[in-house]
Amino acid sequence: MKITLAALIPALLLAHSCLNAAPAGNGEPIEPVQAPFEMPQLERPDIPDRSFDIRDFGAVKGGEVKNTEAIARAVAACAAAGGGKVVVPFGTWLTGPVHLRSNIELHLSEGSRLVFSDRFEDYLPVVLTRVGGIEIYNYSSLVYARDCENIAITGKGQLDGNAGRWWEWKSKETREFFDMGSAGVPVEERVFGTEEAAIRPSFVNLVNCRNILLEDFTIGGGPNWTLHPVYCENIIIRKVTVDTWGPNNDGIDPDSCRNLLIEHCRFNTEDDCVVLKSGYNEDGWRVGRPTENVVMRHCFSNRGHGGLVIGSEMSGDVRNVYMHNCLFEGTDRAVRIKSRRGRGGVVENVTAENLVVKDMQREVVILNMEYPSDTKALTNQEAPVFRNITVRDVVAEGAPVAIRVVGLEDSPIEDLRFENMTLHTTEGILLKHVRGVEFHQVLVQPENGPAYVLEDARDIKIEGSPVGPEGIVIK
Repeated sequence: MKITLAALIPALLLAHSCLNAAPAGNGEPIEPVQAPFEMPQLERPDIPDRSFDIRDFGAVKGGEVKNTEAIARAVAACAAAGGGKVVVPFGTWLTGPVHLRSNIELHLSEGSRLVFSDRFEDYLPVVLTRVGGIEIYNYSSLVYARDCENIAITGKGQLDGNAGRWWEWKSKETREFFDMGSAGVPVEERVFGTEEAAIRPSFVNLVNCRNILLEDFTIGGGPNWTLHPVYCENIIIRKVTVDTWGPNNDGIDPDSCRNLLIEHCRFNTEDDCVVLKSGYNEDGWRVGRPTENVVMRHCFSNRGHGGLVIGSEMSGDVRNVYMHNCLFEGTDRAVRIKSRRGRGGVVENVTAENLVVKDMQREVVILNMEYPSDTKALTNQEAPVFRNITVRDVVAEGAPVAIRVVGLEDSPIEDLRFENMTLHTTEGILLKHVRGVEFHQVLVQPENGPAYVLEDARDIKIEGSPVGPEGIVIK
């Protein structure tokens, strides 16, 4: 078997485009989405062409004067005028939470740096949000919007979460809200927002919003998840640099969202890069909203637990996901789908193709139903379902494991297809509790052990791959 240079050209071109992307122009057209499922062509939100400079509302740069009220006045004036652009000029600006409204674009001018206060009380009163897949009322996120349409954050500036004090809460965060979710406590009674509860908010949290654009800016150092849209539709995230270094600082966490495009983004994260969610256990089932119709393309990552990740909070289902033409170098994994007993939910119709993978820290691809994420006892025995997943046209140089697929005995992972892959790794392909897996033109060259280790693996087809009987171990 031989993978030709022609087969690599799309991914190699992608690597170049990631590192040398031209600056976005105002209204730069969005390349049409071509996905293996029905998905609308996404367009930029319709923001009126008028600007409101935060200096005109009393903002003072320098990073010492808190500009929360000045920015709120600018947002209010912009909304009263029918919408437009709230401009953060060059310089460093200190603020508390920024709450967006419909038809408003927060524009971060080149050279601007919006630094967020580290006084917890600045983020009160509490707002409705979702934390770990559970609906609660908690401290406001640093940037927050609810029930809005046509909103944007743009520009070459920077959002700095300044969240060192929040990170100290990592070890003492309450688990009470998880118990409330499993017990069906009414959401209006799940009120936190105290230092004793120590629940860290997301950085940018958009709840039940439509027609969203996040473009060009750099963001990092938030209290928890970085970009966290919840129950949102029609979302474009492009040319954003996510550079995070705190605990649980995932890059992008679409949570029960639909119709989402992520493109030309860079990730250097302390946790997962792009991770799709849809609710936790019983509370996820109660809400019952899947994440669906997601396209990720032309992205680059050099650090993170996974490039494209699904779960583990996926109880409301995740379906119709397409990643292509991405480069992962030094990331833990390229594709990671994780769950465990108790979640229920279905992950299906996932395709990843045209990937260049270098120096992975874990597996190139992992599908795992034994994810050890919870310390609390299970409240149910519902098994998740993974099915109809395709990975193809992948070249990987350097990883401890090529592919690891681990289902459950009563819920095997089904209908997988791997094709046209060259995998130079330490260990080969490990399958456990699977049904209906096909390998076509897959060259796996492990340094140690057999190419394939199969345990409770049925209906396995290996075609066009140079592996002899000694390369397959059946347990």
